[in-house]
Amino acid sequence: MKKILLSLLLAVVGISSASAQFEKGKYYLGATANAGGLSYSKHEKFGINLGLNGGYMFEDGWMLLTEVGFDYHCKDMQALYAGMKCRYLIEQNGLFLQAGARYLHGAPNYNDLQVTPEIGYCFFLNRHLTIEPSLYYDISTNKFSEYSKVGVKVGLAWYFDNDKKPSDYVRRKKK
Repeated sequence: MKKILLSLLLAVVGISSASAQFEKGKYYLGATANAGGLSYSKHEKFGINLGLNGGYMFEDGWMLLTEVGFDYHCKDMQALYAGMKCRYLIEQNGLFLQAGARYLHGAPNYNDLQVTPEIGYCFFLNRHLTIEPSLYYDISTNKFSEYSKVGVKVGLAWYFDNDKKPSDYVRRKKK
């Protein structure tokens, strides 16, 4: 059993370190999901969060991200959000540290600015595709004790090459 676990661990580390190419000029496109009560706050018992991220690697290991998404807590509280984050990717092991801010507009008549620190890991499935589980803490600046929440989410992302644009990955029909 110990040999199997050690082999799996070495395989994951080998795949991650071999593929973790966090170079300046890369583009990033990702989607995240948090569903089934994987977050906790005083305000909500069950929530679903779906988000889209886009980013650009402005230095080796440093990425600037934009995000948009939707939070569903109950039939009386849904929210849309948009924000920006900065991510530091540790190439040696695939960990990332991320911090940013986002504006959340919810129904009925709730607006909030949130600070969003996060820590996660990039599991590279191939040279471009990653699965990114992370632990986050959304800190509410409006009602800290009621609307701040901690949770776990999973993302799926694609890292585009430096010399290719996202449109280069689309297959074109030959005439």
